[in-house]
Amino acid sequence: MSEDDEKTFPALPPAPGRGFARTWWGHAWLRALEDSALDGQQVKAGRRYARSGAVGAVSVRPGGLTAVVRDLDGSAHRTDVLVQEFTEPEWDRLLELAAAESGYIAALLDREVPPELAEDAAAAGVELLPGIGDLDPRCDCGEWDHCPHTAALCYQVARLLDQDPFVLLLLRGRGERELVADLAARSAPEAREVRESPADEGIPAADAYAAARAGTLPPLPPPPELPEAPGQPPTLDTETEPELDVDAVEFLAQAAANEAHRLLSLALAPGHADRSPTAPLTTDEDAVRLTAEASDFRVRSRLAVATGRSRAAMDLAVRAWGFGGPSALAALEDDWAPDRAALARARAALAAAWADERAPLLRRVRARWTGTPEPGAPEPGAPEPGAGADRQLRLGREGRWWPYFREGDRWVPAGPSAPDPASAWAALEAPGQQGFGPARPA
Repeated sequence: MSEDDEKTFPALPPAPGRGFARTWWGHAWLRALEDSALDGQQVKAGRRYARSGAVGAVSVRPGGLTAVVRDLDGSAHRTDVLVQEFTEPEWDRLLELAAAESGYIAALLDREVPPELAEDAAAAGVELLPGIGDLDPRCDCGEWDHCPHTAALCYQVARLLDQDPFVLLLLRGRGERELVADLAARSAPEAREVRESPADEGIPAADAYAAARAGTLPPLPPPPELPEAPGQPPTLDTETEPELDVDAVEFLAQAAANEAHRLLSLALAPGHADRSPTAPLTTDEDAVRLTAEASDFRVRSRLAVATGRSRAAMDLAVRAWGFGGPSALAALEDDWAPDRAALARARAALAAAWADERAPLLRRVRARWTGTPEPGAPEPGAPEPGAGADRQLRLGREGRWWPYFREGDRWVPAGPSAPDPASAWAALEAPGQQGFGPARPA
């Protein structure tokens, strides 16, 4: 499916005290809903839902609409309204009528639907706007007729139609770019000049290749601007009706949009081309990343089960992820044995931090690593008088130090990593933490 075959509109804000349609074609859309529904109370309830902002992002594609609509208790329902697409002969008749009148083309490009065009099309056997029974509702709430969810979706779409009548044409089977190109091909030369620009003409491939070999290609255009926020992801096709966890699918789609926006912001940042590429996340790492973004208890629980973790273990992994992503997760869960060079560097770092005034208790750490206690200090591994073994430093594979504290029978990340032991220790120097647990490289 191409970009022109589906369009997703972000959720609109609540609309208290206003009509849902201002244009004549928006009113015609609502008449098709209100005249078709067998239960007027369901339609009224749908109008209240739409007013309250219960309709999420609306996906429009040839033949149908999809949105998630929420009840007052917050439960989500996948909701669809299907519309009959035009056949090729019907499109041919409609486009011939539109191209024959330059005013029709100008009005469409100005986001207007001339009533005369609709009348001419109807006379030619093409009903541009839906009539009674043309809006086919589908909802996972189980209603066979229009329910509050499908009615709310129709009311919301009336607002979209006011803004862009090409939504209606997309429902009938053609996207805006395809329509404009087809109208341009059918219309008079003077009308074509209104819609075409030199930027859209391009050059023959052979000429472009020859220019590249000669070094005379023009400079590339500037990169696009970063959108202010992630877009609304498209919804699934409704030709099939699989059993879906709407909340989970909605979360995963939005998380993908958020990650795409983040990656695009990095790609557009100055100096991106000079940076070393980062390793892709493993499936397990990505599951922890997604859990960190999820607020729904059920989604977090399912991600924990999928990775073989308990809820408590996943919460711990998410805490570590917040302090440093994959490196912090590895410090929490991966065991590794440093080679002799890495061990020597770690001992040297501990020796340098021994006298650091920021971490006076690091002399005990040094004793545990070197096996040579400071005079007056306890032997390595011996219990420390008056102090609980409740703090720990871990050496990560990248050579950075991670602070940990003991909570019950588990070790909990205390903060981000630091390049030296003294800086990492600063995160652990809090009232009530007087001891130190045996450091392990992890």
